[in-house]
Amino acid sequence: MTRLEAMPPLWSLVLDATHNGVVIIDRQGRVLVFNQAARRMLGDVIGEPVGRLFSEIRPDTWPEMRHILETGQAQIGRRISLPGATIIANRNPILVDGQVAGVISIFQDISEYEAIISELQGYRRLTRELEAIFESSQDGLYIADGHAIGIRANRAYESITGLKRQDLLGKSLQQLVDEGFIDQSVTLEVLKQGKQVTIMQAIKGDKMVMVTGTPVFDDDGHIALVVTNVRDLTNLNQLRAQLEESKRLTSRYYETLLEQEKFEHALQDMVVRSNSLVQVVRKAIKVAGAATSVLIHGESGVGKSMLARIIHQMSPLKDGPFVKINCGTIPEALMESELFGYVKGAFTGAAPEGKAGLVEIGHGGTVFLDEVGDLTPAMQVKLLQVIEEKTFTRVGGTRTVAVEVRILAATNRDLKELVDRGQFRKDLYYRLNVIPIHIPPLRARREDIPALALNILEKFNKSMGLLKRMEPEVLDLLMRYDYPGNVRELINIMERMIVMSEGDLISLADLPGELKQPAASRSEPWGEEGLTLKQAVEALETHLIRGALKRHESVALAARALGVHPSTLWRKLARAETEDALQ
Repeated sequence: MTRLEAMPPLWSLVLDATHNGVVIIDRQGRVLVFNQAARRMLGDVIGEPVGRLFSEIRPDTWPEMRHILETGQAQIGRRISLPGATIIANRNPILVDGQVAGVISIFQDISEYEAIISELQGYRRLTRELEAIFESSQDGLYIADGHAIGIRANRAYESITGLKRQDLLGKSLQQLVDEGFIDQSVTLEVLKQGKQVTIMQAIKGDKMVMVTGTPVFDDDGHIALVVTNVRDLTNLNQLRAQLEESKRLTSRYYETLLEQEKFEHALQDMVVRSNSLVQVVRKAIKVAGAATSVLIHGESGVGKSMLARIIHQMSPLKDGPFVKINCGTIPEALMESELFGYVKGAFTGAAPEGKAGLVEIGHGGTVFLDEVGDLTPAMQVKLLQVIEEKTFTRVGGTRTVAVEVRILAATNRDLKELVDRGQFRKDLYYRLNVIPIHIPPLRARREDIPALALNILEKFNKSMGLLKRMEPEVLDLLMRYDYPGNVRELINIMERMIVMSEGDLISLADLPGELKQPAASRSEPWGEEGLTLKQAVEALETHLIRGALKRHESVALAARALGVHPSTLWRKLARAETEDALQ
């Protein structure tokens, strides 16, 4: 028996009484000691471990123990993670006569210590975070204890009040009041009233701030702390102004996006390529949201009715009726009864129950008066009453009828000239012409022609089940034509070619006679041979400018029709006249 095997029983009792786990093995790896603490920590040991090989009991750690037996090198502070605990083990060789006779492993469960350390680290991290939050707050923060002694203040408090921490902390708030640092103390008021208090406080240096004191109660219900929040009203006013500006910009951006959305929606019904027509549509969308009157001016066939309908569809009245009245097609004798209706027995042949007029039918919606310049003087008076007073009287009646309608008007005549000649009421003109919109003729926006023509072709193909297409030369000649009838004439020309053409290809032979002239026979200077592209473009530009000046009574109107600034029009016209003089 070796000296290791001859361990007295008393030592086993002593080792069982220790809190640390103790395991001793001999040179052969047989367990000599396995105390109660070791059994508790290594709870997965099955059976009596003493007398058994350690490799059978803990095969996972046997290689390390064998290494100590073989080398005599100790392992200190070995951290071992177990299913139910974390232990730190010190393993030392047992030397007898200079030879390794066994290994003693003493280990301790550090799970509780790790939990405590983790909790302490959590408290430290929380303290650092709270300190960072306290110092990063844009509001001034001042903390006093339950005796009104200042204990903490952040940088923002110093910045807002102009006071330094060294002048405040450790002093009572009453002392600060007595020394004139502040005129009154919210902390003292909180301690007196036992609740949150807000006051306006004058700081040394004639600075006014708003302070709010909030009590913090201990477990006994006594005030342990008073947290004071300080805000500079100057900064608040600046923030309020910035907020209002931000709201204004946001509203403007929203309106811009909304207008763009409405513009894209309008393009579903209109074909718009030219800049001049784009501006017309955008203006119409902008005025759609207002309840004001709009006067649409343009030649016959330019699309005044379509633009009026778009304004209605984009307006708050879009769910109401849209009533179109062509003032030029209603006989003068019937105009009043058609527009304003009549009562029972108003005249011979009247319906027994009377009849509502078109204006009354438009109640809650939009009434579009096309060719408003053809209204008789009597109808102009009644229309003015509708606009100004929202009332009218039926033919043969005596009772006024209230009506809520928005008036949109259109004309191809110069209403201002009619006013000057006494043929149109001045007051009605100004009530209708609150927002004027001019639609340029098709010849002044030729870039719209190809898109319109192809759009018309697509619609006819779809409705008639056709697969028609156009030769490029046809489209080229369509762009050269002046279209006295504007879009309406283009639609008629396209319909005629689609119906009369043979096969699926629309060729030059299908063009109407007025469009068939070859380019060389036309009086258009840009069709001459030998011109460079730049010269041809300048010639076409000059032709369009002179044509616009002939059709419009002023340079401003001509410039608006062409979609350019008047100064640009003058400059281009002067260049053309200079070139003519040199030729």
